[in-house]
Amino acid sequence: MLPALPLSNQIEATLFDEGRNNNNGEPLMKKLLLGAAAFIAFAAPAFAADMPARTYTKAPAYTAPEVVYNWTGFYIGGHLGGAFAGNNSLEGSGGRFMGGVQGGADYQFATNWVVGAEAQYSWLPSNSNNGVLFPGGTLVTQDNHALGSVTGRLGYTWGPALLYAKGGYAWRDNNNIGVSLAGAPVAFATTGNHKDGYTVGAGLEYMFAPNWSAKAEYQYYNFGSTTFTAGTPAIVGARFRDDEHTVKVGVNYRFGWGGPVAARY
Repeated sequence: MLPALPLSNQIEATLFDEGRNNNNGEPLMKKLLLGAAAFIAFAAPAFAADMPARTYTKAPAYTAPEVVYNWTGFYIGGHLGGAFAGNNSLEGSGGRFMGGVQGGADYQFATNWVVGAEAQYSWLPSNSNNGVLFPGGTLVTQDNHALGSVTGRLGYTWGPALLYAKGGYAWRDNNNIGVSLAGAPVAFATTGNHKDGYTVGAGLEYMFAPNWSAKAEYQYYNFGSTTFTAGTPAIVGARFRDDEHTVKVGVNYRFGWGGPVAARY
């Protein structure tokens, strides 16, 4: 018979045996793990309920970049329109077709301001009006075949649009005046009848594509007046104003040394 173990050793052995087996012979560690898993399973929903709801931030909507239009650069183009003489004119009040070319340069010196210079030449067909008939049968006619101008212009731009005013030097070709009596030419003399004058105008230009713009414009030409100093008694002392009102549309091709149309984010 083996000797009995000391009391302390007996207690340790008893605890060891109880740690190895429960009353059903199952490992105690397995029960502990299953109990912990069950506790977590039941406690997790309650813990989740106490947590604040997750917030979702909506992505910002896409904003297209702002297009920046640059008017700086050279341009060339053409125009079509009509010319209408003033009320007190030897050309009469009827309109005539006109067509021509223009070229110039602009400089955008601030966000919304443009300054520039332009040269323009317009052809006019022969005047088909019947002239001015004076008492006694004296007929006076006038014909002008071309108009030209060199102007400065100042404009305000927003987006692709440019609203501008212009003014400067005006020119017309040989202003042909004829005087006849009963169909026969009559000698006459005049003062005035200048080729040189001034012009003012305004218009709206719009960039409809890269390097391309379209415009609509009103331009007034004034060349002073013509006074008859010799001729038939009916015309001596008669005075007429030499002016033209024009309305035209045109297209320009822009070369642009200041860079192409840009995008600002």
